[in-house]
Amino acid sequence: MNLLAIDTSTDTLSIAVAHGGQVWQRSGAGGAQASLQLLPGIQALMGEAGLSFDTLDAIVFGRGPGSFTGLRTACAVAQGLAFAARQGQGVPVLPVDTLLAVAEQARAEHGLTQLVAALDARMDEVYSAPYAYRDGAWTALAEMRVTPPEAVAVPAGFAVAGNASAAYGERLAPGAPQVAVLPTAPALLRLAPALLAQGLAVPADQALPLYVRNKVAQTTAEREATKAAKA
Repeated sequence: MNLLAIDTSTDTLSIAVAHGGQVWQRSGAGGAQASLQLLPGIQALMGEAGLSFDTLDAIVFGRGPGSFTGLRTACAVAQGLAFAARQGQGVPVLPVDTLLAVAEQARAEHGLTQLVAALDARMDEVYSAPYAYRDGAWTALAEMRVTPPEAVAVPAGFAVAGNASAAYGERLAPGAPQVAVLPTAPALLRLAPALLAQGLAVPADQALPLYVRNKVAQTTAEREATKAAKA
């Protein structure tokens, strides 16, 4: 299966290509830099893998939650490339939850099979969801939430995986094992075959980011109130 995967949901840009059982990958600065580096990085990686966009079976992207700008960038690029592929006939797009990609990356790096994926949502909040890996597949045990770090529930025997611990320290699940991982394009590639088999790919015009919340920043008054509460 020939797949291109991209994730720009965090401050790290991740791109990967799967072809003939091999994976090519690269990473770089995300955030505001993602839009500058993403297309050149994709073109270079596709060249290294010997692939053209017309030979792709699908384009996979991390749909969120995460950086609003990053999610829009990944979605727009995935849509544009998918529309243009195969002389305009297009290829499917597979949106994947970034918290699920965190879970998969934690499994690959640390062997975790029970965890709460937790990403910094800024504004003193955390995106989180619990997952368990059973019979070769991940199962979400509850809906994704955005809450203050103190409100993230971690079941006994579960670890916390993501980048939220670095931001909030002991405010997030004190006493629970913590591992630092990010959603990556290789993790998206590993998840893709099962998700594609479930029929979760969509036409390019139906691929959308997952924001979870509609607000991207606090007002000055809200920031001052947060500081006062901490003090």
